[in-house]
Amino acid sequence: MIAEAVAVAFWVMLPAYIPNNAAVLAGGGAPIDGGRTRDGRRLLGDGKTWRGTLVGTLAGALVALALNLLHDPAVSVSGFALPLFPPAAILSLPLGAMLGDVTASFLKRRTGRERGAAFPVVDQLDFVVGAFVLTLVVAPAWLLGVLTLPVLAVVLVLTPLLHLGTNAGAYLLGLKDEPY
Repeated sequence: MIAEAVAVAFWVMLPAYIPNNAAVLAGGGAPIDGGRTRDGRRLLGDGKTWRGTLVGTLAGALVALALNLLHDPAVSVSGFALPLFPPAAILSLPLGAMLGDVTASFLKRRTGRERGAAFPVVDQLDFVVGAFVLTLVVAPAWLLGVLTLPVLAVVLVLTPLLHLGTNAGAYLLGLKDEPY
């Protein structure tokens, strides 16, 4: 049961886990907010770019497509099958992850936090919420079918650990200015 929940959680979330990492690697370009401010603060900041959002979304979608190509219903992992991604989820998981990250950046600016400042819990789960909300809108039956309570619990525990680990790695490689 636990092995199945972990495998399904990682499989389903991989297209949402990849986009932010790909966006960091793509980096640069025109900021989404165009430099606009509100109350003297940037709406999003220079870290949220059109190029990063596009590359991140495409990378996540390609991962979902690759997982579908690797999927073989005759082969199960420890006695359970991993789900196929419907077309709507192929796009909504990574795009929703990017939108969740952009939303968190907006919230950071509204609460007076600068780019790179820690925003505990929000930093670790913003993209999960975005991916789930958008997928719930465009592919509700699929999401509710794969997102059982055990799978959701694994996502909520696994994601912050993966997020902190990948950020620390990116920091050590000089790709990020902060390790969280």
